[in-house]
Amino acid sequence: MDTVRDTLPIFDRLSALADTTRCRLLLVLERHELTVSELCAALQLPQSTVSRHLKVLADEGWVTARPDGTSRFYRMAADALDSSAQRLWRLVREQVAGLAAAEQDAQRVEGVLRERRTRSQEFFSTSAGEWDRLRVELFGARWDLLGLLALLDPGWTVGDLGCGTGQLAASLAPFVGRVIAVDDSPAMIAAAQRRLGGLSNVEVRSGRLEALPIDDGRLDAALLFLVLHHVVEPVEVLKEVARVLRPGGRLLIVDMMPHDREEYRREMGHVWLGFSVDQLRGWAKAAGLTAQDYRLLPADPAARGPTLFAATARR
Repeated sequence: MDTVRDTLPIFDRLSALADTTRCRLLLVLERHELTVSELCAALQLPQSTVSRHLKVLADEGWVTARPDGTSRFYRMAADALDSSAQRLWRLVREQVAGLAAAEQDAQRVEGVLRERRTRSQEFFSTSAGEWDRLRVELFGARWDLLGLLALLDPGWTVGDLGCGTGQLAASLAPFVGRVIAVDDSPAMIAAAQRRLGGLSNVEVRSGRLEALPIDDGRLDAALLFLVLHHVVEPVEVLKEVARVLRPGGRLLIVDMMPHDREEYRREMGHVWLGFSVDQLRGWAKAAGLTAQDYRLLPADPAARGPTLFAATARR
């Protein structure tokens, strides 16, 4: 029985296309992906009729359905059809496309799509002032920055130097080949290990920034995020960074601009009250690095600290 069916697939195809309504559905779904309700509006048919014909077409492999929330979107499975079915459809389509009903279907589909776009535009026209807040509520405050991490080279080994509790390393891990997180505080190391323990491509190491526990030329990129102001001799740290970077490897420093908040020394152990572009360029040159850029970061209205900068250098 299976052998007979395998030798007669064209008759099953002919059965599915032996109805004008199903052919009109296919003609629309060849060009657009639509829901049942949208197909009802386009063909001016009741839902029960559209659903019944869609089931026949789906059973015979002419259409596929994609779930999207509580809706299902239907489309013609053109790429999945064998050559004989494609030839059959070309013949049928030539006949169906010339029907007055098919031309009217196409016009009503354009109306359906315009209504789709209008609903989206209405949302943005009424929500433009609240859009930033809505996105934060839906996706969190760092969704945009986390998405940008996908621009990183997935083969890179990155050093999170002065990793603290491992927040940055955890964000980087899904997008790069390996992260080496280094800190010299036992409390920070313990916190980082708790956070990063389940990530197979992250290694937490204990060590001083002036004597990094990393082999020469091991890193494609090194990060010093809000770390350098705690260091007594920044140029020595930069020399170590130059050692562990491969030729062409990059360093990114995020830290504070020069400020006068002396309480930071007393309350948080800051050694430096920010850094100027001239300081960093001089230290980078002394360390054998080529300073490239120094840019102020946009201030967060809710932040109470000094303005931050992002500075880059290359070995």
